[in-house]
Amino acid sequence: MEKTIKKIGFIYYLVYTTTILATMVGYLLTMNSTNHIDSKSTMGIALTSIVILYILLSIPLSLGGFHKMTKKWMLIEDENMKLKTYEKGAIIRLLLIGIGLVGSIIVFFLLRTDVSLIYCAAISAFALLFCKPSQGKIISELKLEEE
Repeated sequence: MEKTIKKIGFIYYLVYTTTILATMVGYLLTMNSTNHIDSKSTMGIALTSIVILYILLSIPLSLGGFHKMTKKWMLIEDENMKLKTYEKGAIIRLLLIGIGLVGSIIVFFLLRTDVSLIYCAAISAFALLFCKPSQGKIISELKLEEE
């Protein structure tokens, strides 16, 4: 179980690290530049809409879908197989939410005036808090016996 927690935790912190790096790079690239996409243009509206729709769909589907799948996974008899499937599902959930987080940061720096993308990033970061791996969480979700 420790290996599973470490692997999921690595991906969890990797998403946050990627977000911080994307923020730093975006800031440094756009700090003195006047080149950006107008948020009122067709391209700006399309990018904003895509990010918002992705976040609105991916967060509930990934969190709800993962919860639904854990009910199926807890019926698996083999504990190793149960942990492996849980690990794969948790990584997919983290990546789905993380793509929205990093994507909203990138599009924010491309547009530079659309504050709604900062709110989208905050919502995604908050959703990631529900995905933080812990031993107690895995035990309760999979109905494992404590060692």
